[in-house]
Amino acid sequence: MKTDFLIIGSGIAGLSLALKLSRLGKVLVITKKLKAESNTNYAQGGIAAVFSGNDNFELHIADTLECGAGLCNEEAVRKIVTEGPERIRELIEIGTNFSKNNGELILGKEGGHSRNRIIHSNDLTGKEVERALLAKIAANRNIKIHEYYFAVDLLTSKNLKKKNRKPGQCYGIYALNVRSNKVEKIVSGRTILATGGAGQVYEHTTNPSIATGDGIAMGFRAGCEIANMEFIQFHPTSFFEAERETNYSQVFLISEAVRGAGAVLKTIKGKEFMQKYDRRKSLAPRDIVARAIDNEMKKSGDPYVCLDLKDIGGERIKKEFPNIYKYCLSKGIDITKEMIPVVPAAHYSCGGIKTDLEGKTNLKNLYASGEVTMTGVHGANRLASNSLLEAMVFSNAIYESILKQEKKNPVKKSLKYKSEIREIYDNIYDWNEEGTENTEEWILISHNNREIKEIMSDYVGIVRNTIRLERAYRRMKMMREEIRSFYKKTKVNVELLELRNLVNVAYLIIYSAMMRKESRGLHYMLDYPAKDDRNFHKDTIIVKEMLK
Repeated sequence: MKTDFLIIGSGIAGLSLALKLSRLGKVLVITKKLKAESNTNYAQGGIAAVFSGNDNFELHIADTLECGAGLCNEEAVRKIVTEGPERIRELIEIGTNFSKNNGELILGKEGGHSRNRIIHSNDLTGKEVERALLAKIAANRNIKIHEYYFAVDLLTSKNLKKKNRKPGQCYGIYALNVRSNKVEKIVSGRTILATGGAGQVYEHTTNPSIATGDGIAMGFRAGCEIANMEFIQFHPTSFFEAERETNYSQVFLISEAVRGAGAVLKTIKGKEFMQKYDRRKSLAPRDIVARAIDNEMKKSGDPYVCLDLKDIGGERIKKEFPNIYKYCLSKGIDITKEMIPVVPAAHYSCGGIKTDLEGKTNLKNLYASGEVTMTGVHGANRLASNSLLEAMVFSNAIYESILKQEKKNPVKKSLKYKSEIREIYDNIYDWNEEGTENTEEWILISHNNREIKEIMSDYVGIVRNTIRLERAYRRMKMMREEIRSFYKKTKVNVELLELRNLVNVAYLIIYSAMMRKESRGLHYMLDYPAKDDRNFHKDTIIVKEMLK
């Protein structure tokens, strides 16, 4: 296959960009499962943007910078905040139905925000955004979506038969067609990674099963700079189920908007505790709340804490949080009368592939947008509901960057361009599986998958120390070599590809955490409890050569 633009991933970052790039040429979107299966689809809370008369850009910027603990790139933050309202209007124009009251957007409040500025669609915002984008794309002849295509690796100069091109450039990808079980090469003029996050490296995560860090791992192997992987955000309030203890499926998220509406965190005995940790109490930023819950559970020995919604009122709960109400009711809990048992769960990666303000990576013709990236927006801790905003703004930045290039040199429509793409396609090696065989050792894959999650949860969680990290590093390094060896002699399949990516991402998180000998934002070290601006007021950047 050959295309003008290749987008890997079908969340808000990939789909919003596909619509815009379709004005410039043919767009191919590939996704490893169904087109609606993405982290975006599970986003409950909403999108932060300035729409209220008592709010302004400077307040939203200040809230984001404070939450980021000194590591935000202020220029990137200013970019998403000032462009936010326009991107929201674009979603409304394509048919996204946000919650309104008398025709006005209802603005919620979440932890770390000083004003009500969260636009939402009840408690299923991501699902509604995904629906609207897919409906718009369905009528667009310039966009094709291929489901069940798993991106294996980026095509770079090492994949060329004739080494007549400069290194440090991306030409597309190898992708496993899951239905035919064949690896195909897809050559593109420009490639965009929009593959989402990596929550599945942990036992308990709010992320769907697809969130195995594929884009980060692919980018790393191809030579992209990876930054700030130590900053993994744990959502403070996922639904606790005792019978889940040995089940690694996605946990159910209790949106931060519930606390924004007035819910209060309490112990099992019904005592409030957040006042001991922060002046904002239950509306403190996520890193503070998650550590507070972790500490309360360790002190009491209780397996969870509780979220009390009684001050919100039954009618408002059913109206604004119908999905959460129905889910909890299915588990035997009426949240209009009873408290919800909650525990922290891995939720969001603030690090990823380093990009500039135009979404460019350090590889030519390779861009990235969404959770797969480190744009500088989130710093050491993401402010609630800034993630969907960042994805839309940076996808738009990629479009504007490419549009600017097209205006200078509109090569796409020329015979020279088509000839060049054909030449590149012919010059790239076909996938070679000679010497590999189908494995029957599924127990190795499942065991390694389980061990990665256990190591990360036990040693690289909310609270860390040097001894734990060093133990995790030794075990993950050994497992990485074992999986690399196994991969070389085995025909690829989805489970093996995901395992290969998970171990690489876990290794990057551990290595990054070991480099940062301080506590900042989401990275809390028991043996380095203070922030150290003198030595660590900088991003943690890793390149492939550092981890041979």
